[in-house]
Amino acid sequence: MRSLKLIIRYGTFIIAFSIIVHIVYVFVSIYTYGAKDERTKADAIIVLGAAVYYDKPSPVFLERINHGIWLYQNGFAGKLIFTGGQSSEDIVSEAVAAQAVAISRGVLACDICIDDQSTITQDNLYNAKQIMFENGLSSAILVSDPLHMKRSMLIGKNLGLLLYPSPTPTTRYVSLREKSIFLSREVFFYVGYEIYSVFR
Repeated sequence: MRSLKLIIRYGTFIIAFSIIVHIVYVFVSIYTYGAKDERTKADAIIVLGAAVYYDKPSPVFLERINHGIWLYQNGFAGKLIFTGGQSSEDIVSEAVAAQAVAISRGVLACDICIDDQSTITQDNLYNAKQIMFENGLSSAILVSDPLHMKRSMLIGKNLGLLLYPSPTPTTRYVSLREKSIFLSREVFFYVGYEIYSVFR
């Protein structure tokens, strides 16, 4: 009985230690992955949605939109795909707000596709995949905040998308507190998605 208790105790310790090591690894890898920019010529640019304030993109979302437009205007892809649905407090969806900004900056309306139904990253990418299929697009540059890139790329890979990460060169998450909150949130959702992927 004593030996069984020791086995259970050590087994529990090893499992707990392994979980802590994995969380630390995810924490570090999310942070370092955000510096990776692999932009290259592709068929489209997918800009992941973020908050809208009534009818205007939030500062965080505007950074993503600006980067997507820059990639388009510099010839990296001929199509922009904006994603993001509408909250009950706003009068337009994230995708429609982004579309308005892009058109005001000279992007051709015919070069913009929108997904205005999704509210989470997984649905953003799933719906973007459908848009790509319907338009004969096979590859895309993925745009989001640096700390959001690793999870987004993992989801895209699991959906079978050919993606190249291109995080925003600037971010509104500048203070240590803001970065810590965003990073902790991403670690939580990344590990959660890993668990979901195993049991789905």
